[in-house]
Amino acid sequence: MALDLSVDAQAPKAATPPGRYLFGPVADFLMLGGSAFLILPLLFLVPREYEGSLAATMVVVAYLVNYPHFAHSYQIFYRNFGRKARGEGYDRSLQLRYIFAGVIVPVVMTLFFAYGAATSNTRLLGFAANAMFFFVGWHYVKQGYGMLMVDAVLKRKFFDDRDKKVLLVNSYAVWILAWLQTNTAVTQGQYYGLQYYTFAAPSWITDIAVLAAVGSTAATLFMLVNRWRRNGRGLPYNGIVAYVASLYLWILIARINPLWLLVVPALHSLQYLAVVWRYQTNVERDVLDAARDPEPKILSVLGPRYRLRVLGFIIGGGALGYLGFWLIPFLLTALVPYDKQVLGSSLFFFIVLIFINVHHYFLDNVMWRRGNPEVSKYLFR
Repeated sequence: MALDLSVDAQAPKAATPPGRYLFGPVADFLMLGGSAFLILPLLFLVPREYEGSLAATMVVVAYLVNYPHFAHSYQIFYRNFGRKARGEGYDRSLQLRYIFAGVIVPVVMTLFFAYGAATSNTRLLGFAANAMFFFVGWHYVKQGYGMLMVDAVLKRKFFDDRDKKVLLVNSYAVWILAWLQTNTAVTQGQYYGLQYYTFAAPSWITDIAVLAAVGSTAATLFMLVNRWRRNGRGLPYNGIVAYVASLYLWILIARINPLWLLVVPALHSLQYLAVVWRYQTNVERDVLDAARDPEPKILSVLGPRYRLRVLGFIIGGGALGYLGFWLIPFLLTALVPYDKQVLGSSLFFFIVLIFINVHHYFLDNVMWRRGNPEVSKYLFR
């Protein structure tokens, strides 16, 4: 898939409204979630003798996409963080959110993991794995909702406050049902060599969750039909695809196929990258020298400077992801002594993976909030 990151900064505006797509109708469909509907049926056709090779391939693909997806959130969140922490250009509420997510959350998590590792408390560390799965599911459905809102703004097919409440209630209902089902199906497991336990819930709670998910899904369908009529028989279809894929394919039925569990994180990350790359492109195009040729002249083959800067952002995300997920835990494992008999040989990989996944939720919950001036300025252009 070729993504057009090269729109000229001084090009004349097209007749259609600007910002109608992040990258284009086909690219948006595939990146925001449409590819899930194409890939999932094919996985059931994979012969057993090829499942191992496909699984190994998808692990590599997931890492190549997942690492930059996490890293980009750090690149954006901590850019000019001092100004954000001081509240320069941000209201008081958003300033406090930046401080909480950017300083307090990582400090608390660092102390938690340090204590758990120092005391060889496997039970305590196991709770961190539970927390990660909890927040990851929450993050998936909130991102799906967010993608629908982004596409609605770009297409000028808006939802009112009541519609948004229906969508959010359905998101949480499906997420809670999926989480309860996982807790029922998996009572204990191992994650990077450490044992963790799920929380058993009475069957009647799951039954209530099923009814809530079914009811909220029906309410959502009814609302979308009404909104389709009000919007002149039009909807932000790519956003709806993103919403449906995030809730139902990536969360509710994620365990339908073992290979699908390996594919889902990559598709979720690709959805995120669609927004981040568009956002960063608009940031770079806003720089005064964006349309000038880069220096040295040999780089002019890549086009204006803003294209080169976007490419540098993407490459930097890949490098930062490798640093965070591989090099740092590898060095910590080699340099920091701990009880490997109790905690296993992959303790720091366990810690880093959970730390980044959980922290990523808190970062995104601040960065992409409605009312963040940077989102309003650069995402919807």
